[in-house]
Amino acid sequence: MKRILNTETIKCIGKSVIIKGWVDTVRAHGSIVFFDLRDRTGLLQAVAGGEIAKALKEEDVVELQGEIVERPEKMQNKDLLTGQVELQVKEIKVLSKAQELPFAIKEGMKLSLPVLLDFRPLTLRNEKIKAIFKIEEKAILAFRQTMEKLDFTEVQAPTIVPTATEGGSEVFKIDYYGKPAFLGQSPQLYKQIMVSVFERVYMLAHAYRAEPSVTTRHLSEYISLDAEMGFIESWEELMDTCEVMLKNVFSAIEKDCSKELELFEVSVPKIKKIPRLKLKKAQQIILERTKRDNTNEPDLSPEDEVEICKWSFETHKSELVFITHYPTKKRPFYTMPDKDNPEETLSFDVLYKGLEIITGGQRINDYEQLLSNVKKWGNDPSDFEIYLQAFKYGMPPEGGFALGAERIIKQLLNLENLREASLFPRDMSRIDKRLNV
Repeated sequence: MKRILNTETIKCIGKSVIIKGWVDTVRAHGSIVFFDLRDRTGLLQAVAGGEIAKALKEEDVVELQGEIVERPEKMQNKDLLTGQVELQVKEIKVLSKAQELPFAIKEGMKLSLPVLLDFRPLTLRNEKIKAIFKIEEKAILAFRQTMEKLDFTEVQAPTIVPTATEGGSEVFKIDYYGKPAFLGQSPQLYKQIMVSVFERVYMLAHAYRAEPSVTTRHLSEYISLDAEMGFIESWEELMDTCEVMLKNVFSAIEKDCSKELELFEVSVPKIKKIPRLKLKKAQQIILERTKRDNTNEPDLSPEDEVEICKWSFETHKSELVFITHYPTKKRPFYTMPDKDNPEETLSFDVLYKGLEIITGGQRINDYEQLLSNVKKWGNDPSDFEIYLQAFKYGMPPEGGFALGAERIIKQLLNLENLREASLFPRDMSRIDKRLNV
C-alpha cells in the first residue's frame, strides 16, 4: 500500500490507507489518544490506543496505517480541510523519535528574535512562520511568470566578482586563489551585459552587503529579483513594467495564499496607479507635513520614507509610491543623468509602507560617457574591462530594476524585522549561530 497525503483522505472514507508525517499535537483521553499528524498538505486527526500511541510526543515522525472514517457531525472541524474525517489507527511505526522540545512550536512567533533564529530548523515548523516562506515562494514565482510573459529571458550571474559593483566599503573581500575578489553587491553589471545578448533579461540573485550595523531593515545576504530591458523609448517604461510586475505579484499572493494572509490578518494592496514623485517634491511635502527640513539631503531618511508613504495613502489611497530623480552623486556611476538637469538621475525607488523595496532606473549606454563616469567615480577602468566591452561594441538604450524579496514580504506581513523574512539570515552577528556569544 502506497502512502497518501493528508488532504487526499477526504476522498478515502471507508478505505485503509497509509499516511506519514510529524506528530503535531497529542491529546490523551484515558486509554485513547487523539493526535494531529502534519504533512506538507496540512493536518489530519488520528485516533489510536496502546502503549506506542501513549508514548508519542510532538515532532515524532511516524507512519500510520488504518481506516479513514467520517467524524460525528458535532465533532467535525470546519476550519480544517480534513476536519470531517479522521484516521482510526491500526498500526503505528515510529520512523524517528524527537527529543524533548525546548519550547512549544506553536509559540514560535512569541519568541525573541535571537531564540527564534538560534532554533531556526525548529521554529520554521511553526504554522505562521512557515507561511512567511510560502508567501515568499509565491512572490518569486509570480515575478518569474511576469517576466516570462513579457518576453524576458532568465539568466544567472556569478556571485564572486573582481571588483565592487557599487563602490564604497560595504563589500565582502575574499581570497580567490591568492588574489583579491569580492562577493557581489548586486548582479547589476552582468544583467546589463546580457541585455546586449537577449535584450530583456531577469534573474534571481543572492547579493551581499557588508552593512556596518545591525538594523531591522538590512541583511548581509539577501535575495534580489532583478530585471533589465533594452530598446526602451523612455525611462518611464521601466516604472510601467515595475508596476505590472507588482500588480501580478500581489494578485498571485492574494489568489494562492489566502490562508497564509489570514494568519497575519493582512491583505494585499490594491494597485491601480502608483503615484510618482520627484525626490525634491517629496521632501517639500514632508517639510510641509512635519516641519522637518531635509530638502538638502540626497536621500530620504527612514522617517521620511514612512511619512511620504502616509501621504501617498492619504492622498492617492496607495500604500506604494515611486520616488524619482535622485541626485547623480547619490547613484552608481552607470545611472543615466537627466538631460534637463544633469545633477539628477533618471532613477527611482519604490517605497511600500515606509520602506524601499525596489530600486531602478535608466543606465548610461554610451561607451565614452560610461568610461568617463567610471573614472569620475574614482574607479580603475581596467577593473571593469569585461563590463565595458559590452558597451564598446554597441548597447541599446536600457535600464532595469531590482526587487528585494525579503523586503516586500516584511512589509506585506507587517513583520518587525527583515530577518523574519529570511530563512537563514546573515548579518554582523550571525552566520546560522550567533558570532558574539
